[in-house]
Amino acid sequence: MTEYLIYFNQQWVGDHTEEWFRGRAPLAMGVINEMKAAGVYVFAGGLEEDGPVHVADATSGTVMVTDGPYVESKEYLGGLTVVDVPDAETATMWAGKVAEACGWPQEVRRFGAQPQVE
Repeated sequence: MTEYLIYFNQQWVGDHTEEWFRGRAPLAMGVINEMKAAGVYVFAGGLEEDGPVHVADATSGTVMVTDGPYVESKEYLGGLTVVDVPDAETATMWAGKVAEACGWPQEVRRFGAQPQVE
C-alpha cells in the first residue's frame, strides 16, 4: 500500500460560526472512525491557527532556529490526514469524505518513496 497526504490550507476553511464548527466535528470524527475501521488510517490532525511557529534552517551550514513562519504567505497549512491505501483513486475517495465532513476542499498528494539506507 502507499501513503497519501490529504490536507487543506487554513484559508480554504472560510468564515463560519462556532456553532457551525461544532456541528462539523462529529462528521469529521465519523470519517476518521471509518478510516480506522477500514485499516487505512495513519494520522489526522488540525494545526493550531494561533500557535507558535518555529523554523529550523541549516542552509548556512549552521542550524538556526527562529520564530516563524519562514516565508510570509497568504496561505498556510491548516490540517492533514495520512492514509495508507492501494491507489490514488482510493485516496481521493477518502479526501472526498473528509471534504464533505469538514465543509471545505482537500488536496491529495502521494508520499515519495523512502530512500533505502544501508
